[in-house]
Amino acid sequence: MRVMIFGAGFSGRRFAREIGPEADHVAGTTRSAEKADALRAAGIEPLLFDGSAIDRSLAARVKDCTHMVVSIAPNDAGDPVLLQAADLIGNAPRLKWIGYLSTVGVYGNHDGAWVDEETECRPVSKRSIQRCAAESAWLEFGREHNIAVAVLRLSGIYGPGRNALVNLDRGTARRLVKPGQVFNRIHVDDIAAAMRLLAQGNRAGIYNVTDDEPAPPQDVVACAAELMGVTPPPEIAFEEAELSPMARSFYGENKRVSNARIKSEGLEFRYPNYRAALEKMWRDGGWKGA
Repeated sequence: MRVMIFGAGFSGRRFAREIGPEADHVAGTTRSAEKADALRAAGIEPLLFDGSAIDRSLAARVKDCTHMVVSIAPNDAGDPVLLQAADLIGNAPRLKWIGYLSTVGVYGNHDGAWVDEETECRPVSKRSIQRCAAESAWLEFGREHNIAVAVLRLSGIYGPGRNALVNLDRGTARRLVKPGQVFNRIHVDDIAAAMRLLAQGNRAGIYNVTDDEPAPPQDVVACAAELMGVTPPPEIAFEEAELSPMARSFYGENKRVSNARIKSEGLEFRYPNYRAALEKMWRDGGWKGA
């Protein structure tokens, strides 16, 4: 297995660690040369890609890869990887599988109801509309070139260095309360495990990669505070909170996301809910990250 990761960030680096023992080679892109050392430390050959040009080194790795992960957000023009590398990817003779990391935001608002992969997508925000279009473009690309394409719809990502424990430690945690509001979450290690499972079997289709327990966001902060033995921040009514337009838009979407399909493929979640993850990270000290 020779792996190419477009956008080797938080999730991409975790996948590289997960797949490393069975991969012959892992390469990944970054926009900044300053981040190259972090990629090397994760076992990834660093390559530069700013979304506008494919250089010779990157082209060679794409042509040689068997499995590809795309973790770069689309923009107004479309998906930057497809825009710059569609012909190249379509003529990669060894390429068997592409994993596209999307978001459960494509479902839009469902007033707290359960959604699954068959649910109609009703994206509201510009970023989710762009994601929905990118999903369709990648799935169509896979059909045209006979390459298995898996779309992984991710819920709110957290893990070492990015979690409620860190926010409390930094003094940035808030308990915003909007009655009836719930969110799903996903630990970065479970994202990596899902990618590995789908890549190993060259599985195609759409999969929600999310935990078992949609929960109010204020409950997560309270759980973290209890673990740390500190007083949680006071509750703030959503209507009174000062939020950026993007942060406020997240609260305009309320749904419970099912993970039954990815479980049916054989994925066993390491962290089926936020409590299991926070307790583990607090216990072993991994919550601060590297």
